[in-house]
Amino acid sequence: MRPRALVFDLYGEYFRYTGGAAKLGALTELMGVFDVEPATVRMVMTRLRKDGWFDSAKNGREVSYLLNDKSWHLLDDGRARIFERHFDDWDRTWTQALVDESDLSRERRKRIETALTWWGFGHHGGTAWFSPHDREKQLREMLSGDDELHIQFLRSQTAGLPSDRLIAERCWDLRELGADYQGFIEEFQPRLARYRRGLGGREALVERMHLIQEYRKYPFRDPDLPESLLPPGWRGRVAHEVFTECHDTLRAGAEGCVAQISENM
Repeated sequence: MRPRALVFDLYGEYFRYTGGAAKLGALTELMGVFDVEPATVRMVMTRLRKDGWFDSAKNGREVSYLLNDKSWHLLDDGRARIFERHFDDWDRTWTQALVDESDLSRERRKRIETALTWWGFGHHGGTAWFSPHDREKQLREMLSGDDELHIQFLRSQTAGLPSDRLIAERCWDLRELGADYQGFIEEFQPRLARYRRGLGGREALVERMHLIQEYRKYPFRDPDLPESLLPPGWRGRVAHEVFTECHDTLRAGAEGCVAQISENM
């Protein structure tokens, strides 16, 4: 597991619910469960603070790292994309984002494309991106300054469902995503029986972090298409159900482990 991603997962799953702060000693002990060296933890947290993701406070010799507005916002958005999946009906209205690439540097273009992908827009080709959901507000909040001025939003409907399906096929590789969902199911569904019997705290924490890091790849590739646009035998909903059951089943053991380590620091 990448140390930087692991830090955000620990804060997103645990420390955000206990005030948003963690002592460096507790972070070091927790990261050690995943074989991350103390020197690496210190380096990662120092870099994240310098990059504006965390604030720090000192009490004697003990340093704590606190979530700030920037990191709170990231965790809120990430949790919404992972846990708040949309399987409801669709009125066949597309949100189309048209990106004006004139005078855009490569870095800014990449930043805009990353934001579009984060909120489930699929690239249709050229400057056109599509989403079956109205996420203009979230996208504008993620982009800042002049970046959002380079996107125009349209609401549109096609002549019929066959055209909608053509848009979906062009914007997203549903065949590959479906196969990956099936792989996730085959990896984690058989583990549920062991999870239900109960795992030791550290083992539960490791399993839960591995589960999160594996599953979170999918919501950012999956636009939550309505059932009418999905291929036969779609496994996305089953994968989400497996994820949430595993996540909930491991909760008590993992949270107990984090609390015990944090309280002993």
